[in-house]
Amino acid sequence: MLVIRLARAGAKKRPQYRVVVADSRFPRDGRFIEKLGTYNPQLAKDSKERVKLELERIQYWMSKGAQPSDRVLRFLDAAGVRKREPRNNPQKAKPRVKKSEAEAAAAAAAAPKPTAPAAAPAPAEPATPAGEAAAS
Repeated sequence: MLVIRLARAGAKKRPQYRVVVADSRFPRDGRFIEKLGTYNPQLAKDSKERVKLELERIQYWMSKGAQPSDRVLRFLDAAGVRKREPRNNPQKAKPRVKKSEAEAAAAAAAAPKPTAPAAAPAPAEPATPAGEAAAS
């Protein structure tokens, strides 16, 4: 199967990528069929030199059945060649089990506790002289 993907080049911590068409069984930085462009992530996002693509050759290889990788598909979408459907992963935003349990416990502790209706004050006991209370 043919894929259009990025192959890393450049020095350590200074990446540059080639956009290549390769057999999917070949290593990422290994053998490829044809170089179709370059990508330099260190340049500013509005720079024209950041992504260079040979769009005619990319369309040719896609007509032959080559599938672009997700990153290359983003570049093609920005160039207007092929539409990229946004991915939806609702599980990614969902909190993990421990965090959701902690949030539930915090919500239960913060919830207002039901209060009993205000009871009428208890009738006062008759006052007894101090001497009688001590005698009993």
